[in-house]
Amino acid sequence: MKPFPLMLLCCCLSVSAAETPLATDPDLSSALETELDGLKAVPLYEENELIGLINQNRHLQRVRDRDDCQLVQDIEARAEVLRMPSYQFLWGDMLAWGVCVPAEPRRGLQMLWAAARQGLPAALEQLGRYYYDGTLVQQNRERAEPLMQEAASLGLEKAQFTWAAWLLDGAGSPLDYPQAYLWLKQIVTDDQARYQEAQRLSQGLAARMPEHKVKALNHQLLY
Repeated sequence: MKPFPLMLLCCCLSVSAAETPLATDPDLSSALETELDGLKAVPLYEENELIGLINQNRHLQRVRDRDDCQLVQDIEARAEVLRMPSYQFLWGDMLAWGVCVPAEPRRGLQMLWAAARQGLPAALEQLGRYYYDGTLVQQNRERAEPLMQEAASLGLEKAQFTWAAWLLDGAGSPLDYPQAYLWLKQIVTDDQARYQEAQRLSQGLAARMPEHKVKALNHQLLY
């Protein structure tokens, strides 16, 4: 067999960039650039960022709508292997409600409990609501109350509002009123609706305590 002429081979391989379809077709080039932009890696969330999303109830929307379900495997690994409580919460919620993955409510609740046992306030608060309302689980308000109270004691404002409302609805005992009252009085917010809600709840608790006790609590707030 005759060898392929080296000069001809070189000519065949030395097609300039200016002669390629990508360079000569601006529409094709633009389409490819758009596709490549869509394939850019989505960065994982920092711990504080994820906790902020969770507390604002925007975590599932972020994973599904903004990040297009691209981080499922990374989220699962950080929840199941590294056992990071914020990722356990996120993964548990995804499983519980079938966001980006097939719904597995039982497994989702197990992950929420794993996060709660590590003291994540949002997990304690959410489990408390689920048991109080009977969401995904059988209603069990006796189980719900300590979960919500613990979340409130860890400084989660959402839980502090909810716990005060539950107390006014008959949960807990009168011994729980003073601390709940103080939590509400110490809330700082520029949201007028939240301010008024805190005022309404604190006044409701004050009405159930002796006047001298309320005065002592208000005096305590001065220091």
